[in-house]
Amino acid sequence: MASVTSAAVVVPSFTGLKPTGTAAAKGSATAKVTATPMPRLSVKASLKNVGVAVVATAASALLTSNAMAVEVLLGSDDGGLAFIPSNFSVSAGEKIVFKNNAGFPHNVVFDEDEIPSGVDASKISMSDEDLLNAPGETYSVTLTEKGDYSYYCAPHQGAGMVGKITVN
Repeated sequence: MASVTSAAVVVPSFTGLKPTGTAAAKGSATAKVTATPMPRLSVKASLKNVGVAVVATAASALLTSNAMAVEVLLGSDDGGLAFIPSNFSVSAGEKIVFKNNAGFPHNVVFDEDEIPSGVDASKISMSDEDLLNAPGETYSVTLTEKGDYSYYCAPHQGAGMVGKITVN
């Protein structure tokens, strides 16, 4: 590891400055700069702190990117039987969290006739008997196949509690 010691530094003269003394008359000035060497422990500790900060920042960015999710409320704030929002788009692989809000019980069922071909509706849906019964309860799904997915709340489908997700 290199250490800093005292050294002579040559500083060039600048136009418009008046020379003083013999060294300045030659067009340059000499100055002696003294620096106190830093203990190696401080440098290592500083590098360690920088490393920890870089790792923490990278981990935070990774967690944030994985934590990105769309939240869909089940039931409007005034108790209306609706998904809020009911129609939206997500990127393939983005997590969708359906959260019980009002007017429950609710569930989320994907219509097997209105999802991309090859997707098994039973693997992404709650069963008709499974219900979210309390405020704040959630159901999450991650859709990986691009296309349109129609979904509904089984107990309230007849009341118009339906929605559509477009996966890009």
